[in-house]
Amino acid sequence: MKVLSINVSQPKEVDWNGRRVTTSIFKTPVTGRRHVGKLNIEGDAQSDLMAHGGEHRAVYVYQQDSYDYWRRVLGIEGWHYGQLGENLTVEGLADSEVCIGDRFQIGTAIFEVTQPRVTCYKAGISTGVPEMPALLVKHKRPGFYFRVIVEGDIEAGDEIIKVSDGPGRMSIVEVDGLLYSDQHPVERLREALTLDALSKGWHGSFQALYDSAVGGAVSGNAGLAPAAMLSAWSGFRPFVVESIVVESEGVRSFLLRPADGGELPEYVAGQHIVVRIPSAGKPEPIRMYSLCGRVSRSHYRIGVKAEPNGVGSNFLHRELRVGSGLEVTAPRGVFTLAADTRPLVLIGAGIGITPLLGMLYAVVAGNPSREVWWIYTTQDKVHYPFLGEVEGLLGALTHCHHHIQFTRPGPGDVIGRDYEVGGRLTAERLSALSLPVGGDYYLCGPPGFMAAVAAALESFGIAASSIKQEAFGSGAPIGGAKPPHLPAGPAGEGPMVDFAKTGIQFRWHPRFASLLEAAEACDVPVSWSCRVGVCHRCETTLFAGDVNYVTPPLDAPGGGNVLLCCSVPRGDVQLDL
Repeated sequence: MKVLSINVSQPKEVDWNGRRVTTSIFKTPVTGRRHVGKLNIEGDAQSDLMAHGGEHRAVYVYQQDSYDYWRRVLGIEGWHYGQLGENLTVEGLADSEVCIGDRFQIGTAIFEVTQPRVTCYKAGISTGVPEMPALLVKHKRPGFYFRVIVEGDIEAGDEIIKVSDGPGRMSIVEVDGLLYSDQHPVERLREALTLDALSKGWHGSFQALYDSAVGGAVSGNAGLAPAAMLSAWSGFRPFVVESIVVESEGVRSFLLRPADGGELPEYVAGQHIVVRIPSAGKPEPIRMYSLCGRVSRSHYRIGVKAEPNGVGSNFLHRELRVGSGLEVTAPRGVFTLAADTRPLVLIGAGIGITPLLGMLYAVVAGNPSREVWWIYTTQDKVHYPFLGEVEGLLGALTHCHHHIQFTRPGPGDVIGRDYEVGGRLTAERLSALSLPVGGDYYLCGPPGFMAAVAAALESFGIAASSIKQEAFGSGAPIGGAKPPHLPAGPAGEGPMVDFAKTGIQFRWHPRFASLLEAAEACDVPVSWSCRVGVCHRCETTLFAGDVNYVTPPLDAPGGGNVLLCCSVPRGDVQLDL
């Protein structure tokens, strides 16, 4: 076993599918000895630290034998060392033989095997084979990452000496398949969780898969799919309205219970449900509402503001009665309260109070000594929903601060009693509050409000990763993104595509290779990575209709879900976008 080539690169921008992307995948061989540090090889840098880089992904390794294999299978000549973005091209170290935790000495450095390669669309860019991210997994030749145990110097031609075996003897091929294939045997997941050398990301994925398996989940890949996509039941379930309460001017709460009287799964504070409203129109309106009460196994509560010209909200306010029926999905969403002890700052406006109220209930129930900041703005006291509940919850906390702003105080509103200051929440007013820099921030309200507040918080030195935001159905941008819109270009004549959350509807056109491309053409935010049905980052709920898969996914999405990156509509479709 020996090193055939050391390959490095710096991040650079390239044109890809009409956009500019930054990547370090175009690596080229270098000569002479190179120092290997804890995070990379001298002269190398990673551009996407979410998928590459860090202590457990410092050095990527690929084999000469696999290059020979791809030349035979794909009929491609001319690939050079570094073509797949590897730092070390090696002789030996087959993926089927190398195991997690194995240690090797190269030159004066010592390395430990930590994980297989993470699938990424950039392997398709560097090779000119768009399907490459899926092929690496399907053909069991992903390559793997080293962690640097002892820093040192290496050179092409150096012998690779095995120092020790990893415990458990789980090969790169087995570990890769355990996550990405459709086979997730519980006993092997349990074994994978004992591997101390396994990177934290892969360990977390296997823990999610294991918990899902022992919990009786019947579909979906919990190790890959966004947590919001693996719901307790597929599609819509009949619910009945148990009570209706006027919470403020223009806002009512609806207590919903399952029509079959069955028990409900618990949810995480901040999550929402999707409600389909029969008899409110054709197609039947679908709306997203945050859960805004105590976590309950018997019912869900939502707060609904009657919006001007709002078909769904006005129907709920005017037509719904106790005993009326609705159709409801299981709770979903990633705007959720993290289990943490850091100061919690809840900032809302208008009906954006609903998920924050759910979080307030959760803190009082689970950690009433946590420091909490409640910052809320609305028109006046008459338009302050759930006021009594909020005051009672804040009073149950041992360490809380509150700041209430009324944009247009009413004649009976008393400053210092009902609110702190009049007018809109500005950066100057936020600054005067001396908010904790090390806190967790949750924002909910109109998109313009959230964008302004988030920008102000970041200007105070609060990390963007500590600021979470939630908005539904406004069609407005958040944080400078473009607002969703109909796709440019000629109108299609195919099936109707309905992005329910943003209200975008259009006829399918074959110029789109996938539903993901169609969403991107509409500037509808979608998460993705591989673009070929491997990583599940784009997994989305399909409310209605069916799809065809252009590239069959390696592991099927959860029941009622679809992978946008490799699917096209078979007929009319309605998606949770």
